[in-house]
Amino acid sequence: MTISSERIGSKRIGIHLGTGGGPSSAVERAHEIGANTFQIFSSSPRMWKAQKVVPEQAKRMRELRAQFDVSPLVIHTSYLVNLCSQNEEVRQKSIAAFRGEVERALELGAEYLVLHPGSWNGLTRERGLELAAESITESLNRLAWQGTGFQILIENTAGAQFSLGGSFKQVAELVARLRPTAPMGVCLDTCHSHVAGYDLVSAEGYEATVRQIDETIGCAEVKVWHCNDAKAAMGSKLDRHQNIGQGTMGLEPFRRLLNDDRFAHCAFIAETPVDEPGDDKRNVQALLDLVASSAGRRSRKKLAGHQQMA
Repeated sequence: MTISSERIGSKRIGIHLGTGGGPSSAVERAHEIGANTFQIFSSSPRMWKAQKVVPEQAKRMRELRAQFDVSPLVIHTSYLVNLCSQNEEVRQKSIAAFRGEVERALELGAEYLVLHPGSWNGLTRERGLELAAESITESLNRLAWQGTGFQILIENTAGAQFSLGGSFKQVAELVARLRPTAPMGVCLDTCHSHVAGYDLVSAEGYEATVRQIDETIGCAEVKVWHCNDAKAAMGSKLDRHQNIGQGTMGLEPFRRLLNDDRFAHCAFIAETPVDEPGDDKRNVQALLDLVASSAGRRSRKKLAGHQQMA
């Protein structure tokens, strides 16, 4: 049975989509598959040279998002960007590329731009944090982001060696350094958290993990959850995404997360594999079903309570 987004109230559930035919086509695809939020790349994620935003596409995207109530729009930064690289040429190219990402995000009217902080290989972690903060601040120089509602979201990583952001504490440190000069928030990834060693699978582990999030980052600072099952084991530090409910995490962590009032303000966006046509719709549906089934259980429990009282 298909569950429409209308039946889950204001919950924002979507997926990363391609932009073939122009960015505005992603809004139409999101609406077709029952999503009311989505993520895109604003240009090729594996090329330094980026295409400019076509004004007509930006206008069409805004119109379609308003028409279908699709929000927020999340853009993911290119994979090439490494703002804490020890190689000064790479870092300068990354600063220029990230500035372009911010410019395109503002042109398209995106609420959020997700960023992996980068790798500090060859440096100390502290120096990596300093360089990342300096680079982001430099990227924003003289850009008119104030008053737009736009935010840069630091995403936690899978915890591989030299990767900045492998712990909630590191994410919180970077956000705190940048808050005086940049519009900051946080994106957390379920797969990254799982393989970094955070337990989201057991009920007790989930509560302990959320407490750590609140004590370091603050639940209110998390604006987006990337909802991805994992192909690798917890603590493996291997970033391999799997379809919802088909990996080492299973369905229950996503059910808890989607129905957790502490994250009711968040957008939940899958970055799951698309191996066959319709995989994007199936993963959105899997997340929608977890909200709908939990709502149904709560309604039945409430009804049973009323009947007992009667």
